[in-house]
Amino acid sequence: MISRRMFLTFTGGAMLLVYARRSSAVVPAVPPMLDHILLGCRDLDQGIAFVEQHTGVRPAIGGVHPGRGTRNALLSLGKLHYLEVIAPDPAQANLAASSPSMLYTLRHLDQPRIVTWAAHTNDIGGLAAKLRQAGIAFEGPNPGSRKRPDGQMLHWQTLNLNDNQDGMLPFFIQWGAGSVHPSVDAPSGCELESFAAITADQHTLANIYRKLGLLVDVERGAKSALQAEITGPRGRLDLSS
Repeated sequence: MISRRMFLTFTGGAMLLVYARRSSAVVPAVPPMLDHILLGCRDLDQGIAFVEQHTGVRPAIGGVHPGRGTRNALLSLGKLHYLEVIAPDPAQANLAASSPSMLYTLRHLDQPRIVTWAAHTNDIGGLAAKLRQAGIAFEGPNPGSRKRPDGQMLHWQTLNLNDNQDGMLPFFIQWGAGSVHPSVDAPSGCELESFAAITADQHTLANIYRKLGLLVDVERGAKSALQAEITGPRGRLDLSS
């Protein structure tokens, strides 16, 4: 078990400073509050093989999300960080999905890519209050759960921003007391070396991250995208949204 040690704040301090990598401010290569990256794919077995081929470590089956039409496999990326390979669940193929839902996106992917990411908090109720005060629209907190292959239940709460800037902004997660964080017991051997946001408007995106209390590297690029670099025993895996 591990405790939830990361705090969201909307007051001054280093956690509110978000600048581009090339600015005078120093930002960590990996956002401290990044909980997990969701690597979407159309078929889970193919997604697992894709990650194993590049890293040398095979993600382990995590479980299914009843009513959401998805299932996943997990890979630890170091302390408090992990990769979630997520795909449609064939056993829930009868579920309808329309754009822009996650299930619709997964069913129409032609190759694995980052579909979203999560930031952790230990006070999701407090976060909701601060977002409300700041006039930032959101949904939640909503409860979630998943049964692991060993029968153990994981519980969490999530909060989703109404406008996630086409996936550039995360959803927020608070793990339930007694739930083992997936980074602890998912297959290990890989590390998340970097995570960055690419955008043509660095200032605007950096300002949004600052309002959300997120310390994220923001770089200039013609097309908005999230980029992550993962290293493993076999080599490097570069991911993009």
